Amino acid sequence: MNREQRAKLDAMLRQPHGESPASVEAFRADFKAMMARMVVPDGLRTTQTTLGDRPALRIEPGEGRRPGTILYFHGGVWVLGSPETALSLTGHLAVKTGFSVLSLDYRLAPEHPFPAAIDDTLSAYRALLESGQDPASIVFAGDSAGGGLAVTTSLAARDAGLPLPAAILGFSSMFDVTWAGESMDTKNDIDPIFTRESLAQTTAMYLAGADPHQPLLSPALHADLTGLPPMLLQAGTNEVLLDDSTRMAARATAAGVDVILDVTADVPHGFQVFVGLLDEAGEALDRAALFLAQHLHAPDKENAPVS
Repeated sequence: MNREQRAKLDAMLRQPHGESPASVEAFRADFKAMMARMVVPDGLRTTQTTLGDRPALRIEPGEGRRPGTILYFHGGVWVLGSPETALSLTGHLAVKTGFSVLSLDYRLAPEHPFPAAIDDTLSAYRALLESGQDPASIVFAGDSAGGGLAVTTSLAARDAGLPLPAAILGFSSMFDVTWAGESMDTKNDIDPIFTRESLAQTTAMYLAGADPHQPLLSPALHADLTGLPPMLLQAGTNEVLLDDSTRMAARATAAGVDVILDVTADVPHGFQVFVGLLDEAGEALDRAALFLAQHLHAPDKENAPVS
């Protein structure tokens, strides 16, 4: 652990960023600009494609390619973000695993509130299956709201009678939009990124009046997780969302799901993105890559890619 790096990152995240954006469009532009400063590995091959009826970005390592697909859902509280804002995370996963990453540009709130995002992620998974890909060669992954989608898409797929992916990977995931976790209060002054109030304001755009007490919105509280694939849930102790991961891990374990709960001390929400600034970021991505390699079982000759 590098205490100096963690302290420097915390101070950087707490720096004033001017007035709050006046519109959703400005908020999105600020988020895009911030994420554009994150480190993206060299040598990636990126290609625009389509999954279901939504755009997606295919990310492949320049060398060391292995058969298998990571279906990735970006973060942004269901309101912000895109495959491009997640490119640091998806790029490092591609390089560290050798797997192809398909990062989905699902619809965002408030223009497209719940359940539009899940409709899109499920449609994308259907498209992969219909293209002939073996579900054992597919894993779901995501950060923040996208980590929540990795679980809720699995629930939707199971309830639709579809075969499930080989594994689920979640980085600092959102699993409870009632914000009932104790860490929402105990970590409020420690978290340099989120507060209960800021999360509630943004999530209201996604809910658009929907009851948050339902499985596809708050799976850590209300979902039957029986039959879901193995999960790796990573979180930091300096985030108000910590209990989303700890409660999801406990609920999944009680349902008979294999779960690894991977908590790193004194790091913020989504710390894996800070490669180059924080040693723990690269180390966490190494553990995530090992987990995916252990659970993804692709055929020797991969099926034709989706175009």
